[in-house]
Amino acid sequence: MKNPLKLYDQFFSSRLLIGSALYPSPAVMDEAVKASGAEIITLSLRRQNPAQQEGQIIWKYIQEMGLQLLPNTAGCKTAQEAITLAEMSREIFQTDWLKLEVIGDDYNLQPDPYGLIDAASELIKRGFKVLPYCTDDLVVCQKLMDAGCEVLMPWGAPIGTGQGLLNKYNLKTIRERLPQIPLIIDAGIGAPSQATEALEMGYDAVLLNTAVAKAHDPVGMATAFKLAIDSGRLAYESGLMLKRQTAEPSTPTIGMPFWHQGQ
Repeated sequence: MKNPLKLYDQFFSSRLLIGSALYPSPAVMDEAVKASGAEIITLSLRRQNPAQQEGQIIWKYIQEMGLQLLPNTAGCKTAQEAITLAEMSREIFQTDWLKLEVIGDDYNLQPDPYGLIDAASELIKRGFKVLPYCTDDLVVCQKLMDAGCEVLMPWGAPIGTGQGLLNKYNLKTIRERLPQIPLIIDAGIGAPSQATEALEMGYDAVLLNTAVAKAHDPVGMATAFKLAIDSGRLAYESGLMLKRQTAEPSTPTIGMPFWHQGQ
């Protein structure tokens, strides 16, 4: 790829961010993450606490990978909960990177925009590099930028649904109106083709977990997503053809035999 992905002050060659939950085993998680080529991995302190036995095993695998860790505040429902968990994660994992989640609805796990903005504002002041998980709402994205977020992560669809890019109009609008900030599709991606489309639209990366972890072959699916995302980015950088309402011949008539010239 021509241009690396820049998030805050770091550069990455991979445009796939991957989660560490839901895999059949820690060993499968390890193989799948390596096959994906991802350089950033998410981990929830609440759900995969290194102080617990299973969490220790997962944490050991992640440490050995040497990737950029992106702790998340999954399960938090208020700004204060998210802030408290963020501080705990920074102390335990020794990183100021944070995937910020403040959930407002238990049914579709939709982010609470008010709590999200409040938490982001405070965490930015405390020196965190905040990557907020938000809906495809332009105004919310603008408010998060105003709060100091240098990366935004709007959803494609609710977490774990595999529905893909449900509201392409909103997503395209965000990309067009906020050209200066890295945008990552987070949540809802279920197939490699959906990830390709996100990159073709100009989104900078994709964060996913369930689509790989719950596949029949997580390692094979991780490879498929790696290739799909590389393909989508290359297509975007190469410049997609403009769509047309009418047909246009791909073969010119110049040089054709004379009996076709008058037709």
